[in-house]
Amino acid sequence: MKSTFEDPGATPDPELHRRRLAGFVDAARANPPPGMRVRTEAELDESLSGMLQAHPPAHDVDVFGYGSLMWNPALAHSRAQKARVLGWHRRFCLRQYLGRGAPDAPGVTLALDRGGSCYGVAYRIPAARVREELRALWRREMAFGAYEARWLSATCEDGALTVLTFVANRSSERYLGKAGLDQIAQLVRTGKGTLGTSRDYFESSLHSLLALGVTDAGMERLRLAVLQADVNAAARQ
Repeated sequence: MKSTFEDPGATPDPELHRRRLAGFVDAARANPPPGMRVRTEAELDESLSGMLQAHPPAHDVDVFGYGSLMWNPALAHSRAQKARVLGWHRRFCLRQYLGRGAPDAPGVTLALDRGGSCYGVAYRIPAARVREELRALWRREMAFGAYEARWLSATCEDGALTVLTFVANRSSERYLGKAGLDQIAQLVRTGKGTLGTSRDYFESSLHSLLALGVTDAGMERLRLAVLQADVNAAARQ
């Protein structure tokens, strides 16, 4: 099932995306940036099993996406719907040295951070595919230690539901909790890695929010800061 929130330029085949991601993670394990440790497959499986202990195996799982999962979920799902979580907000607060950044061109990516609320997309994974789909998702989100997986309460058009999602690991050295708006804007503008640019990630997220009919005040402030940084950079040339 393809949702209306997805970027038309995103990878259309979930299996192709998984193969690409597996290659990306394997390459990172073989040659990680200085100071970064990549979790082993056994560690990822152990982490996933721990999260699923509280989940009845015969039940579907709803995964809450607020960043790239909105526009490129690469998950087999039976339903995608707008949802909102309370107590957490969308924030560019994790420095990127891989994927959409590099040690010499670091970028920045989204996480959920404490406080406020956040609209996103809840993807329902059928019970029979939960382990398979989440294993691929764990490799995508949990390999580098910058996120913590959480079960959160959410609301949608049909009522309340419990969602699985990923929040910022504030103890990670990549966490940019004290960074100012101008610093984040600069990372958005200049981050570039093997999977693309931080700016493309940012703009794809904005596109998905527009498709959801959501105005995110934090994202709007950052959009204006990025545009102002563009103007300032052009004036210096």
